[in-house]
Amino acid sequence: MTELKGVWTVRFRVRQTVTASQTSDKAALEHSVHRRPCYETKPCSLILNVQSVVKPSGLHLKLALKLQDFGKAMFKPMRQERHEETPENFFYFVDFQRHNAEIAAFHLDRVLDFRRVPPVTGRFINVTGEILYLTHNEELRSVFFTSPANNTCFFAKCLYVCKSEYAVCGHPDLLEGSMSAYLPGLSIAPRISIPNPWIRTYSFTGTEEWEVNPLYCDNVKKLYPYNSGNRLLNIIDMVIFDFLTGNMDRHHYEVFTKFGDDGFLLHLDNARGFGRPSHDEVSILAPLTQCCMIKRSTLFRLKLLAQSEYRLSDVMRASLSRDPLTPVLTEDHLQALDRRLGQVLRTVGKCVKKLGEPQVVITDFAESSRVTTGNR
Repeated sequence: MTELKGVWTVRFRVRQTVTASQTSDKAALEHSVHRRPCYETKPCSLILNVQSVVKPSGLHLKLALKLQDFGKAMFKPMRQERHEETPENFFYFVDFQRHNAEIAAFHLDRVLDFRRVPPVTGRFINVTGEILYLTHNEELRSVFFTSPANNTCFFAKCLYVCKSEYAVCGHPDLLEGSMSAYLPGLSIAPRISIPNPWIRTYSFTGTEEWEVNPLYCDNVKKLYPYNSGNRLLNIIDMVIFDFLTGNMDRHHYEVFTKFGDDGFLLHLDNARGFGRPSHDEVSILAPLTQCCMIKRSTLFRLKLLAQSEYRLSDVMRASLSRDPLTPVLTEDHLQALDRRLGQVLRTVGKCVKKLGEPQVVITDFAESSRVTTGNR
């Protein structure tokens, strides 16, 4: 048993390794879906203190919880009901942060077999007993109040939307949210934050080069670290993940430095996904459409999840049913996953038709010394 102490307990079954030499790639993927690590989520009340209120780089209220065993977790409270959609006139950089999006993104990451999102679970917190009475932060204690509906509410101080009118409230004391495990400290597991080559403009006007230059990927391929190894392929994994969730807010990504240039990308901060199930933001797929390349293992997984027997929405529904806050996503969001998956596969199909499969579908784990474009 592996225990994420103070947050939840996770039980794993050992997954056997199946190689292509033992069976077909499809059978290996089927085995992976059927034999996914099984876990039980058991929320517990082991909060020792609320250490901070708002992350300096953030816009919205989040709580950094110190746990009884000295572990830490980030709590993002519920700001929207499940059925509420992001207004169509909202810019992506002022969108709400949704706790259920963090939870769903963790499950989707596992279903896709990426495993790049730190563990997240849903949790109810008693805002009086587990925050107000436990925090030593006088500033936080000072912003608690009782609403006209007799609910206990609080807000935080930050640059933009941390005001009383943006408070979060319990019912009357219970508040639901997502609880994300902190990564190990930088002294233990050093990592760096790198700007996304397909970063969006975070202003009300203007465009980035990738939005107007269809050959932009050719320029990216000339730059380190995208001119060798798997970094560019990992970027494309990331944008497929973001397209499925509808997350347009991927301005940076992080990597552990210990693993060098071929280390995987961390898919952090997914709370701006799952906002508009009725809309598919195809611009998120720009790296895929412009570079026309995808990992073979990723493509096989996507094709498997497009089959009726392993339909993505069904697998996600079953996975999310084990979270304490189930239902995490509405049916509209689950159906949107299937629709967007079809869009990804059609995009890959157009690339294959244009360039041929050997030029598009790339064997995983290319050696760093080889240029990506020459290892197809």
